[in-house]
Amino acid sequence: MNLFRTILFVLARCCTIVVVVCLVTQVARAQTNEAPFVIPALHEWKGSTGQFEWKQNVKLIVDPKYKEQLLPVAQLLAEDWSIAAGAPQPAVGAGKATGGAVFFTFNNRDTALHAEGYRLHINEGIVIEAKDKAGAIWATRTLLQLLEQNAQHKLPKGVALDYPQYEVRGFVLDVGRKFFSLDFLRNYVKFMSYYKMNDFHIHLNDNGFKQFFGDNWDSTYSAFRLQNDTYPGLTAKDGSYSKKEFIELQKMAQRYGVNIIPEIDVPAHSLAFSKAVPGIGSKQYGMDHLDLDNPLTYKVIDNVFREYLQGPKPVFIGKEVHIGTDEYAKKDAEKFRKFTDHYIRFVESFGKKVRMWGSLTHAQGTTPVKVKGVTMNLWYNGYAEPKDMFALGYKGISTPDGWLYIVPAAGYYYDYLNTKKLYEEWTPNRIGKETFDEHYPLLRGGAFAVWNDHVGNGITEKDVHHRVFPAMQVLAQKMWDGSVKPMAYTDFEMHARQLEEGPGLNMLGRIRAKDSLVLAMNAGGIFNPSATITTAEVNAPYDENEKAIHLRGGNSFITTPYPGIGYGYTVSFSIRPEAGNAPNAVLFGSKDAVVTLNQQGSGKLGFSREGYHYSFDYSVPVNEWTLIVIRGNNKGTSLYVNGVLKEKLEGAKRTFPNGKQTAKVQTLFFPLEFIGDKSNAAKALIRNLKVFNTELSDSAISALRDL
Repeated sequence: MNLFRTILFVLARCCTIVVVVCLVTQVARAQTNEAPFVIPALHEWKGSTGQFEWKQNVKLIVDPKYKEQLLPVAQLLAEDWSIAAGAPQPAVGAGKATGGAVFFTFNNRDTALHAEGYRLHINEGIVIEAKDKAGAIWATRTLLQLLEQNAQHKLPKGVALDYPQYEVRGFVLDVGRKFFSLDFLRNYVKFMSYYKMNDFHIHLNDNGFKQFFGDNWDSTYSAFRLQNDTYPGLTAKDGSYSKKEFIELQKMAQRYGVNIIPEIDVPAHSLAFSKAVPGIGSKQYGMDHLDLDNPLTYKVIDNVFREYLQGPKPVFIGKEVHIGTDEYAKKDAEKFRKFTDHYIRFVESFGKKVRMWGSLTHAQGTTPVKVKGVTMNLWYNGYAEPKDMFALGYKGISTPDGWLYIVPAAGYYYDYLNTKKLYEEWTPNRIGKETFDEHYPLLRGGAFAVWNDHVGNGITEKDVHHRVFPAMQVLAQKMWDGSVKPMAYTDFEMHARQLEEGPGLNMLGRIRAKDSLVLAMNAGGIFNPSATITTAEVNAPYDENEKAIHLRGGNSFITTPYPGIGYGYTVSFSIRPEAGNAPNAVLFGSKDAVVTLNQQGSGKLGFSREGYHYSFDYSVPVNEWTLIVIRGNNKGTSLYVNGVLKEKLEGAKRTFPNGKQTAKVQTLFFPLEFIGDKSNAAKALIRNLKVFNTELSDSAISALRDL
């Protein structure tokens, strides 16, 4: 009996110990930091406990052995952190790792680290062990995203192992049919880098469809966007990049870990060339096709490529160049194949690798086309059947039009990509109807694209970015880590919405605040954004009697804390115009847009942006107070007068003589940099300005009142 009691006692003690151990283990696990949210998600995370506090005097230190490669990366982080936090740049130097510092080094012995990979150790200090320079850059992007999400700049302690599944994580931008400013391209380099997208394919030439230009090739829009000295008439007059500018853009991109892939698209989509050099356009297929029987065609295109590739300091400084080869007439497949082979070899003769659009299923024939070292954008299986191209030995970039083509306001392909479907179903190994192994050796990665097919449809840089931003976030995840879904799409979207575009960027024009009122006018030109008093630059007197700012025409303005507000806004103000306002007299302005009191001399209220001019069918009465409300979103712009909807500019169409139609986009990214202008301000009293970062309802607008 005593033995039995003893056994029971021992068992009870053992059970108690087990319970205590389990409880301690559970508490420890509860304190372990979960994987933090970043885009793309970290490949692996092993959390520990506690947080690292990123202090203003943090030091960025690089391993002296790798000083030449890593100092520029550390300096980039210092600059970006300073911009993001509005703080002094951290000190950067070479030396040994110390507590509280960020230390950069390379680790080539770690077999778990793949190309562009890194280990991120966050403890009492931060240690970045990168596989290569790109991996070190991506580690800094992870840090910046983590810091953005914590107002106290505290980071969870733990160790991350991170690397991409695909080497090409790309975005294609058609600048041929719509010009994008150099500032936009620079910002996109930073934006892409922030989400570890490393391949920026710039489509430098293209043309509109002749049916929208009177079925006349001579009047059909075309553009080639680079300075060209051999054929000066080739360079577009309505927007282009100098050689120096394009070189500097590529150098800047390299600093951010992004490759610029320049594309010169021949022998179709080539109207710019046939206009610049008469005689090389095809009379059989149309002037947007080059005449492949004409020796002059080869001479001209040779000269164009040579100008950007030759010499010790070429204009195209990267390793890869895209030669186009898209959608040429099927009848002349053999001539097209000869042309394609020639330009693969011609571009390679300057030490470059070649990319091209997949067209060889469409252009079947016996004329050989070089395979080795060539990469195809596989965009439509009817033009290039992926399995056949891989069987030949071509490398591929998954660019399926049915998943990844944005054509703004065109009514075909996508206006906005279906990000939920992409997140849940697409990976780069899905190309049209074909699905390959995720690690298929010839599949280099993926790319999505914006094509501006409908020239002159009113789409702006802001409109394009509004379409690209959510797609970039989702596709950054899909191209980095394939089929891995770190969380449900609804959770991903919720977290992603809180992330910005990168340090110093706000191309969406988001103004976050405690409530929807983000800007309000007070006496003397003082503004009250988010309950923080901000004094603006004032060059317009305040009228005490009318409680209003007095714009006096010419150089008369007030600055605000914001350049503008993006879609999903409401702007309300009361105005009493004077007589004799000049044409296009500015009420609100920025580098992006102006709101005018006498739009194009019509006497009507209106706005202009990127060369497009729109008028509301309304003239503001002179010498009396009127309450104006402008509400805008990504579809259009609405005007309310004294609380009543006056006009909605949305859904308009342009109709051509042949019955063809395109959209006429009438959006307004509302300008707020200036009330008034430095040279052509309106003559008017303005009071009670209110800016909301939401679209107020009709009933809420009708309830707005003047002072």
